[in-house]
Amino acid sequence: MTRYIFVTGGVVSSLGKGIISASIGKLLQARGYTITIQKFDPYINIDPGTLNPYEHGECYVTVDGMETDLDLGHYERFTGIRTTSANSVTTGKIYKAVIDKERRGDYLGKTIQVVPHITDEIKRRIMHNDDVVDFVISEIGGTIGDIESAPFLEAIRQLKWELGNRAVSVHLTYVPYLKAADELKTKPTQHSVKEMQGAGIQPDVLVLRTEKHLSDGIRQKVASFCNVDLECVVQSEDMPSIYEVPVNMQRQGLDAALLRKFGVPVGETPEMEGWHRFLELQRTATKEVHVGLVGKYDLQDAYKSIRESLSLAGIYNHVKVRIDFINSENLSKENVAEKLSGVAGIMVCPGFGQRGIEGKIVAVEYARKNNIPTFGVCLGMQMMVIEFARNVLGYKDANSSEMDADTKHNVIDLMEEQKSVTNMGGTMRLGAYSCELREGSRVAGIYGTLKISERHRHRYEFNNNYKEEYEKNGMQCVGVNPESNLVEVVEIPTHRWFVGTQFHPEYSSTVLNPHPLFLSFVEECSKSL
Repeated sequence: MTRYIFVTGGVVSSLGKGIISASIGKLLQARGYTITIQKFDPYINIDPGTLNPYEHGECYVTVDGMETDLDLGHYERFTGIRTTSANSVTTGKIYKAVIDKERRGDYLGKTIQVVPHITDEIKRRIMHNDDVVDFVISEIGGTIGDIESAPFLEAIRQLKWELGNRAVSVHLTYVPYLKAADELKTKPTQHSVKEMQGAGIQPDVLVLRTEKHLSDGIRQKVASFCNVDLECVVQSEDMPSIYEVPVNMQRQGLDAALLRKFGVPVGETPEMEGWHRFLELQRTATKEVHVGLVGKYDLQDAYKSIRESLSLAGIYNHVKVRIDFINSENLSKENVAEKLSGVAGIMVCPGFGQRGIEGKIVAVEYARKNNIPTFGVCLGMQMMVIEFARNVLGYKDANSSEMDADTKHNVIDLMEEQKSVTNMGGTMRLGAYSCELREGSRVAGIYGTLKISERHRHRYEFNNNYKEEYEKNGMQCVGVNPESNLVEVVEIPTHRWFVGTQFHPEYSSTVLNPHPLFLSFVEECSKSL
């Protein structure tokens, strides 16, 4: 008997529906239930893979190779589940599936309409895990009232009617504080709930996003005006860390209220020992270590998983990682010493395209020559390879064929299977691939094993024609995919900490199981304190 929780948002966007969804999932897991979390995005793109990070933040990749919204990263970091393509659905995917069925004749000549064909496809995706897990949490992107959200709301309305007490609606709204009047205003929440009711959905639980503590009187007012039980009106205040949110929700009885709505025995409140131990480490970490994030997207969400992975690794190393964003477009040989002067290590970020890569190469050269811990991911690794070719191997024109198709020394080259690709969306080397590590290498020691599996998102790779030359001159290719022989990991053993990975280890780092590469990197950076 799978039960369904629908999470919607009102008043404004960016209230934190993903954090609330992940928190609900964590609390239910702590009670012994199995869960999965889905994200339904109303945009018409098939996936965010072709979107500029300034449009939508980082593109998160699932183990089976689906490019998704960054909220799936929150789901995985909080709950430890491994998401797949089934956990991310867009309007584009829904319409494409329906149109493909229509072209095949699956609808037997029927006129295809939003209701019932589009809504039925949405319901089918929501019910994908029926009888597989105890709870399915479905987050609906966007804000109530957006025209593109209407089919999703209609699907939820139908499912709430069909499933009865197996479906519960959680609505996240905003309670603004007006400084001039010194008042918290509940009217936006009331209007948002009326919008939901107008779509035929009565919210069962309200989560009130607020920057100020809400009194019981305000909660009672919201409960009365919105037809919601008082115990089902909880507040989500600004917390020192997003990882405090599950504990805050548990303290207010959100998980217990949900179970009562489902008619499920509540039982004892779980202690969540591991989570509280993590929070205690976070609170007691006082020393700060500065890590330079060398990239071109001056937007926090553009490198969300990397930021969170560094932060988690810091906590387990008993330090606070302070991330100093260093715009690679503004880096040059003349100012690199000044720009990197305050950091204990640098993280060379992933990305695509020409913009900002020369600055990344300058940063890598300075860090390599000055023995500064350096961690490169995807394009970041490729910049480490190019820098080494230019300044150690002596190939001054060395480059990636992505940046310079005419370079005579294409130490980074387009993978063979990518050369026939014409469609840009969903065609990269995506998802988890195996990697064999060289025994005795630094990275093998960090992982504690010789066989690993990590997630990828790229078209270009290390050019194996240069492999022998690199190894003779000190850069070791210590991780290789056994099927394709592609180089996945490089390191310089004589350096304090100099590792580049073609894969994205940040996708695998969670609250209770931080990634070993990030742990080791931050540990090395912390030695300078």
